[in-house]
Amino acid sequence: MKRLKIGLPSGSLQEATLKLFAKAGYRITVSPRSYIPDIDDPELEGVLIRPQEIPRYVEREVLDVGLAGKDLILESGADVVEVAEMTYSKTVSRPYVWVIAVPEESPIQTLKDLQGKRIATELPNATKQFLASKGIKAEVEYSWGSTEVKVRIPGLVDAIVDGTETGSSLRANRLRVVETMFESTPRLIANRQAWQDPWKREKAENVVMLLRAALEAEPKVGLKMNVSRKNLGVVLASLPALNTPTVSNLTDPDWVALEIITDEQVVRELIPKLKRAGAEGIIEYPLNKVVY
Repeated sequence: MKRLKIGLPSGSLQEATLKLFAKAGYRITVSPRSYIPDIDDPELEGVLIRPQEIPRYVEREVLDVGLAGKDLILESGADVVEVAEMTYSKTVSRPYVWVIAVPEESPIQTLKDLQGKRIATELPNATKQFLASKGIKAEVEYSWGSTEVKVRIPGLVDAIVDGTETGSSLRANRLRVVETMFESTPRLIANRQAWQDPWKREKAENVVMLLRAALEAEPKVGLKMNVSRKNLGVVLASLPALNTPTVSNLTDPDWVALEIITDEQVVRELIPKLKRAGAEGIIEYPLNKVVY
């Protein structure tokens, strides 16, 4: 049996990744201290691995495909096919942003002020490439962690490059952003040989379709309701402008069933409006996938 070997990120992104696959219809079971998860699709073979290593192992064809952040792909310099962007994270649905930051009291105000300065980061290769593209020559050194602290200690470094989702850690350490380098979201990548294999490519594209469908469904819900024909116009006028409802006949000719898909955040205001407009038997239900 043919199999697609997929690298799944361990560590902080593991739980969010497994939840996304579950919503897409793939049940993945991870045993304690095991790096080989069990996937209920016999055509998928998973490996849990540190996300920093996934681009390299995909490039070397140890893995057919894998999930890794754009930042780690850039840092590794791996020659891989970027199949799809997956906008999800361990905490919030927003990109992980890599920024150049300095202490609030630092005289460094612009990117040009970094000329000849020393910068610490866990992303040295990507940082060097970014600075070179801007004509900036600086000494970039690898940081083994606690990067925000290093710029607060006199004589260590002049600036840092660090990743953040909310900016809370930067603010807590009284750091100021000088420049945003790039945003990073998880990407599904493939090695070039696997991408040229028709079966593996189709399998990877199927997985991507279902994962994206799960992501599309995440902020949405479905609403069902019954509406008398005399109130149908008022109810339709109460719906958000971008919604196209499905209207079905019921056995009672004076009533119809109406169904919409809408953003979950508007439902708490929408349901009372629909009720007052004459809708009855309103049911809200979650969605697993939305395929466009």
